[in-house]
Amino acid sequence: MANTYREIPNVETNRSEEKTEREENVAVTEKPKKNYKKGVLAKGLSTVFSGAFLTNEKTLKTVPFIMFLAGIAILYIAYGYYADDTIRETNKIANQLKELRSDYISTKSELMFASKQSEVANAVDTLGLKEPVVPPMKIEVDSNELYKVIK
Repeated sequence: MANTYREIPNVETNRSEEKTEREENVAVTEKPKKNYKKGVLAKGLSTVFSGAFLTNEKTLKTVPFIMFLAGIAILYIAYGYYADDTIRETNKIANQLKELRSDYISTKSELMFASKQSEVANAVDTLGLKEPVVPPMKIEVDSNELYKVIK
């Protein structure tokens, strides 16, 4: 009998006629197998796309762990958004602080200028008040005499 796949003649052995007939029947009914190897990645992707991995018992055992990892990933993403919002808020408050500080400094300098003696004299001059030329005098009163007068 000849090998139909390689076209190499088989060497006759000491087999009985019944075995060779049975082998011929089996060889005819079997489909020829392809001699290429699938890669690990290709096998994994084909099981994922076909959905066959869901029936695997190992997969069912790892579902809680996969869900745990998915939860951690969601928390990681949420924390990233929270951190971005916090940074934006901090920058906004820092800008407001710089604005308020500059307003404070300008208002303080205006107040210092307005409280100078010459500026106060000019401002009250419109009211009819004039700056005294005579320096003020200190009046001393004995506290005992003050109480006698009040009683």
